[in-house]
Amino acid sequence: MKSKAAVLYKAGQPFEVCEVDVQSPKAGEVLVEIVAAGVCHTDYSVKSGQLAAPLPAILGHEGAGIVREVGEGVTTVQPGDHVIALWRLSCGDCEYCDASRPALCAAGTEIRASGRLQDGTSRFSRAGREIKHFAGVSSFSNFTIIPEGAVLKIPRDLPLELAALMGCAVITGVGAVMNAAKVGPDSLVAVFGAGGVGVNVVQGAAMAGAKMIIAVDRYETRLDQAREFGATHCVSAAGGETVAAIRALTGGRGVDYAFDAAGLEVTLEQAYESLAKCGVAMAVGITPNNAKISISAAALVYEERAVTGSLYGSAAPRRDIPQLINLYRDGDLKLDELLTRIYPIEEINEAYAAMESGDTLRSVIKY
Repeated sequence: MKSKAAVLYKAGQPFEVCEVDVQSPKAGEVLVEIVAAGVCHTDYSVKSGQLAAPLPAILGHEGAGIVREVGEGVTTVQPGDHVIALWRLSCGDCEYCDASRPALCAAGTEIRASGRLQDGTSRFSRAGREIKHFAGVSSFSNFTIIPEGAVLKIPRDLPLELAALMGCAVITGVGAVMNAAKVGPDSLVAVFGAGGVGVNVVQGAAMAGAKMIIAVDRYETRLDQAREFGATHCVSAAGGETVAAIRALTGGRGVDYAFDAAGLEVTLEQAYESLAKCGVAMAVGITPNNAKISISAAALVYEERAVTGSLYGSAAPRRDIPQLINLYRDGDLKLDELLTRIYPIEEINEAYAAMESGDTLRSVIKY
């Protein structure tokens, strides 16, 4: 079948919107009509060359849509079901899956590295040339093939443009707070980067009862939006004195938890430097290839600080996403406020330009 898609042929170049051929699903696979795909910074990192991926490829790892066809052996979904794409495929049987840490499963790593599905081939092509998948999702195609283990059935009354955001931005940000850091009441928290993931770290900290939540960003518009999600204080990164500002706000003490949602070496280092004794710096944003940080080793011992990371909110999506849906329905989780703009696929390059300039918090491509 034919599908309209945004193909990235080479890093540093714009997406090319064109028609591609999509094969039927094989055993254990699902054909999904993507209705909404999130515009996430991780895809931009591949587009700009900061993050490696097999090319040419159809990117997009945040998406929601409707099942149109299932391959042999598929039992968890059927045509007509509404689903969220899960960008870390998991096998369900390994030690990490058994420990409710499916994002660390080797199946997700392999499919992300190869750009192909589990049988080692792609379902996409154009004029006879293979087009790679991305993270097993490729939501920048109106129709895509996804392994059964990477789709989650959701209620049909949940708007798909909001459901798409749960597949990455929401679960990554809120999950980092709840699952990985386990932020407690009255904690002092700093969040570096107040974009789509960062504001979900902010609202996760607010739901956890943090006493002070400091949002750090270079864009004033994003700082204003962070306040809507629960930030009690905001620090502009434009001046460069972010650590000093955080220490001033905390009476010189520093924060208990500092989350880096920007995915930069400098912001992760600043997160570490802003910690109080026994504080935890957590990397949440995806860093560029070969990124390294320099931190004070003495503070690791004398102040018992810690540095760690959280992939995909350290979540078990099949457990956590239904809980997030309930939080949204109860009015405790902000989703409508997160979605700031909707673009057609033909304007995907404009959507990423708006994201990079700070004009949008989280936008989606809607087919």
